[in-house]
Amino acid sequence: MPKPARLLASGVALAAVVAVVPGAARAEAPADAFADAFADAWTDQIRWTSTSLADGVTLRTGVLDDPDSEPFWTVTVQHPVTSSITGRPAAAGVGPRAWAEETADRLRAAGHEPRLDDIPWPDYSDTPSGLQGVRVRTGEYASQAEAGAAVTALQAQGFATAVASWTGYDVDTPADAEQIHVAVIDQRAFEGEVYGTHHGVVAQRQKLSAVSGELGATVAVNGGFFVTADADGYQGAPAGIAAYDGRLEAIDAGSRTGIVLGDGPARITRLTAKVDVRSGGSVRAVNGINRKPGVIRNCGRPGAVPTAEPRQDVTCRIGSELVLFTPRLGAELPTGEGTQVVLDADDVVVAVGPRGGTVPGGGSVLQGIGAAGEWLAAQARVGRPLPVAESVRDADGRRVPLTPGTSIVSAAPNLVTDGRTDIDAAAEGVIDPADLSFNYAWAEIRQPRTMAGIDRRGRLLLVTVDGRQPGVSEGLTLEEEAELMKSLGAEDAMNLDGGGSTAMASGGTLLNRTSDAAGERADGDFIVAVPTK
Repeated sequence: MPKPARLLASGVALAAVVAVVPGAARAEAPADAFADAFADAWTDQIRWTSTSLADGVTLRTGVLDDPDSEPFWTVTVQHPVTSSITGRPAAAGVGPRAWAEETADRLRAAGHEPRLDDIPWPDYSDTPSGLQGVRVRTGEYASQAEAGAAVTALQAQGFATAVASWTGYDVDTPADAEQIHVAVIDQRAFEGEVYGTHHGVVAQRQKLSAVSGELGATVAVNGGFFVTADADGYQGAPAGIAAYDGRLEAIDAGSRTGIVLGDGPARITRLTAKVDVRSGGSVRAVNGINRKPGVIRNCGRPGAVPTAEPRQDVTCRIGSELVLFTPRLGAELPTGEGTQVVLDADDVVVAVGPRGGTVPGGGSVLQGIGAAGEWLAAQARVGRPLPVAESVRDADGRRVPLTPGTSIVSAAPNLVTDGRTDIDAAAEGVIDPADLSFNYAWAEIRQPRTMAGIDRRGRLLLVTVDGRQPGVSEGLTLEEEAELMKSLGAEDAMNLDGGGSTAMASGGTLLNRTSDAAGERADGDFIVAVPTK
């Protein structure tokens, strides 16, 4: 069966980089610390070239082209389940062996030849091991259209969960093509700053190419998870802990892995934020910053519905909470039932009333709904202080100082800790072992990915892998992300936002090929390396 045509030859992406940086040195990368000892691993097949973008910043472009891998379109019959989130019928990519064998018998009776594949659990640190489930497939097709026609026919025969699948996205099929970009930043040699930024107000989305161009960034990548729809909060607002210029602008809904930048070497760790407001002897937790009260993207709050556990790309609701708003919000405050308190720069109450309006410059706003709103109304008096205290702690419980140069960008999950695979997929809500209809494709099917890592020399690794482009670049699973980051020498590494958000730019020009059909996506925050002017 013919493979899809390669749309990007090995030199194309690198040529674009050289055009961005005239006179940049280009050389075939030697075998060095980037190539870890992964005998017979897929990472050994990557061909690397290097370009110097600036003193202390090297761009490595990797191409994997495996002529022996011949993926094809097929049809997967998914396992019918009940969603743990919606309570409605859903489908999982794999199912129990008894179901798989019964489905195979039904396929044979209907005139189709089934294929059953045992799929083990990936190397996650907090999920079961052994057999995850059995995948059921039938047919081989040269195009997506042919597979789609087969799906229609199978559904008409009673196989309601049939879907078209590209086997190149399967972890048990060698990827036939990958396009990888790695920015290696030695902050001791780079004359500039590396930091996380929203580049303006929190409630907005922007394209990385525009932001990197306006900042004159030597290199930049997309950052953490963010709100993408009005129903889920403020578009562009972080869906996890975030700090810019030493100011906490969003807090976690459950522990999240984050990268801390500025005022010292970059580091990756699991982070938890704690924010309290005090009134005399009474203390109440602030449950969110710069988000709509009662609306929690990615869940993770006790008492929330449909779940109190972290769940990636799910919005939960809650009836009682306090939310703090900062001047960087950049949008109208939410309205509705509850109480609003306006604070000055010293946390002294200047107004108490209904919800709405804007955050005053140099001040802040507290909004409370439900029982939290009643507490706020009872405690707030004009002219009296309502001190707000903030702290961020790492995985070891140590306080993370929020100095003016500190920034934090968070996402999930963790990938590598101390040089070993350490994917906390269940704890960070990117997989649910009890419901494989939730995020199975997000975690275990190859997707476009953005990653950050720290190597043993303390250098920052910003990495993108293009995906969702059969025959061009398949993308990676979470487990493959960890393998790649270890092969690059990462001692610690994390997953950043991916999919259509995955982007790397230099001088305002995209270096990678984004996956959305509409072109480059407008994202939330970013990690940028900006030279000193």
